[in-house]
Amino acid sequence: MSKLSFILFLAFQCAFSQVTFVLNDLPENTEANAQIFISGDFESWSGGEDLYKAEKVGDEYYLTLSKRTGTIQYKFTLGSWDTVETDIDGNNIKNRSYTFNKNKDTVNVSIARWNEVGLKISTAQKNVIILSNDFEIPQLNRHRRIWIYLPPNYKVTSESYPVLYMHDGQNLFDESTSYAGEWEVDETLNELFKEKNLSIIVIGIDNGETNRLGEYSPWKHPTYGGGEGDAYLEFIVKNLKPYIDSHYRTLIDKDNTAMMGSSMGGLISHYAGLKYPNVFGKIGVFSPSFWFSSNSFEYASVNSNIKNSKMYFLVGGKEGPTVVADVEKMIATMSSNGFEIDNIYKKIVPQGEHNEDFWKLEFKEAIDWLYLE
Repeated sequence: MSKLSFILFLAFQCAFSQVTFVLNDLPENTEANAQIFISGDFESWSGGEDLYKAEKVGDEYYLTLSKRTGTIQYKFTLGSWDTVETDIDGNNIKNRSYTFNKNKDTVNVSIARWNEVGLKISTAQKNVIILSNDFEIPQLNRHRRIWIYLPPNYKVTSESYPVLYMHDGQNLFDESTSYAGEWEVDETLNELFKEKNLSIIVIGIDNGETNRLGEYSPWKHPTYGGGEGDAYLEFIVKNLKPYIDSHYRTLIDKDNTAMMGSSMGGLISHYAGLKYPNVFGKIGVFSPSFWFSSNSFEYASVNSNIKNSKMYFLVGGKEGPTVVADVEKMIATMSSNGFEIDNIYKKIVPQGEHNEDFWKLEFKEAIDWLYLE
């Protein structure tokens, strides 16, 4: 290598800092030819993309991430959330995190165990059932697992109930299916039923793993793709909701139909509230990924003249300054273009992080404001 080439190489390394993860302590249930992936909030928790597959050298695996700003949350898998890393007893572990603050860094990783399908004990309450393991999404030529939570008094009354549609169904009700911890939606709503006599139906839609990012954004990102959000929402509005309304006792008007999600799920929920204001009158927007496309703000500037809809925005102070700033910018955009400011609630939690633990703790207050305020 010439002196000039060496100087250019060093300049490149300084300009583009990176971290290399070295997986050198693997569990006994790791097969000799295993493929190991890193998955996290930087790639929409896909569970295992080829772009983020580790390279095996000898008995160790190496995986390098190029420079990013701030802190990322991540876990390792064998290619899907069914095989995510766990503790030694097979229980979920908290998200790993890494903060980019060095030009070049190495992190040694020890993994206690890989999850095995059926290993974890279900924590879903008795009033949660699997509606279907393969509900058709004709707009995308896919199938998906659908969950349903019924209020504790559903079977002993003739009442009709409001319905809340939620994304990332794997993480809503059951520790055994979650890949980053569960929201405990069922436990929380059972508590609200006892405390405040609040009864709602919740429909949980599993994410499409590697298709998650595409389905949760109506716009394409030059690096990460996307662009299937309109088809995904059309499925909910034209296929899933009519099915639910015809098979269960529901209140079908906008005041009694809600949507909620976090991260990319927050992005698509916000978009749904603007695109289908006559369908969804209550929207929970947790830690929204408005960074994914500036089209979010452009769309809001011309589609926010909406009456009698409510939006609850939640963001954590430890999610990064851009997440907080984007939420404040979005609220300003909406309110200046017709959305009633009294129907917007913003909560910033200084210690809040971009993870299920944060969203779980804040779910009850969001439901309380959306339904009881």
